[in-house]
Amino acid sequence: MFINRLKKRWPLITLASIAILGLVVHLGILYHASILAVIHSNKLNRETLETSLKLGQDFLLKNQKADGSFNYEYDFINDRFTAGDNQVRQAGALWGLALIYQELPSEKSRIAIERSITFFENYTRQGKNGLFIAYPGDSKGRSGTVALVCLGIIDFLRAEPHHPDKPHYDSLLNGYLNNILSLQQKNKRFSASYDLSDGFGDGYHSPYYDGEILLMLCKAAKYLGYDYLKNNIVVSARSMYNAYVTEARIKDEDSDVTKGFYQWGSMSFYEIYTAGWDDQCADRTIELAYWMIDTHRTLIKPRNTAYAHEGMVSAWQLAKLTNDEWAMHKIGAVIDIGLSKLISWQVGGPLQNNFLLANQPGKDLAIGGFMNLRNEPLLRIDVTQHQCHAMILARRFIYSN
Repeated sequence: MFINRLKKRWPLITLASIAILGLVVHLGILYHASILAVIHSNKLNRETLETSLKLGQDFLLKNQKADGSFNYEYDFINDRFTAGDNQVRQAGALWGLALIYQELPSEKSRIAIERSITFFENYTRQGKNGLFIAYPGDSKGRSGTVALVCLGIIDFLRAEPHHPDKPHYDSLLNGYLNNILSLQQKNKRFSASYDLSDGFGDGYHSPYYDGEILLMLCKAAKYLGYDYLKNNIVVSARSMYNAYVTEARIKDEDSDVTKGFYQWGSMSFYEIYTAGWDDQCADRTIELAYWMIDTHRTLIKPRNTAYAHEGMVSAWQLAKLTNDEWAMHKIGAVIDIGLSKLISWQVGGPLQNNFLLANQPGKDLAIGGFMNLRNEPLLRIDVTQHQCHAMILARRFIYSN
């Protein structure tokens, strides 16, 4: 009797179970992802990341122009390039290629990186305090541009320590670094912009550019022997954390300022902690990851959040190094779900979503690019660059086997 009643009610029980499971997942996302950390099982694997990364590399290479710059944004359905440009994102594409080159070296990639460095060198000027970049068409220089070009050079030289042009690249890096340091203010943060006539800064600050500069200084000191930067780095990191995290979140718990600093600060704090310069940086990075998950709610954002994963993977690794297993579970679950979703937004990728399956591009130029929205056919270089870097970090730390 009981069995017969159960059979009759089975469809209702199934629907109720699905609804309850959906509610559990929803609450897990909205309330500190604690439930997700318990019930989640991984969707991603190393093979998927490697396939996607290789396609992302190909996209950046195909979209490099003869002068070394990159197509800024491409509409793959209407086969047209979007008007406009962004010097910081152009520099980010150079850095992205250098990071991928460390994982997937090839002659084609090496030539592309050299060409991109030359592009920025062609618009480099000598100032009183060092070298600065006067990007064509812009009325001001951007310190974030210089920082990202430096990151490109640093990570390229890490992969090519015996490059025949290393003395020249070292000279460029020294010149850029000197001018960046001249932009530092008394509060240990940096001018966001500088005058193109002399390279002098304007005194305003940007959480994005300060974070990019901090990461660049960390890598220069840690990997290329610029040891004299160490004390400056530690003091600057504390000043930036206070301004962009502590004070910003007092004004607005879900602060855009904190969001701007988030991944750059997290990646910098990872470098600082693993260099042994400041043990507080591990807890701060993990706490920032919780903020990104629980307050900023990265999993329910409609746009591509690869930038967030750059910071969260750094936090996951620091949680591992400090034996914080709960943080590893919680952050790891969000990374796995989030990166899986974003990989499904890659044209020609291993996990293409329904929009991409229904809208195959007419040209190979689009293959490997990542959309900024799940159903918007615009492929921007910085979206792909951040996505590739997030996958590199995830592949290196979380999906290493």
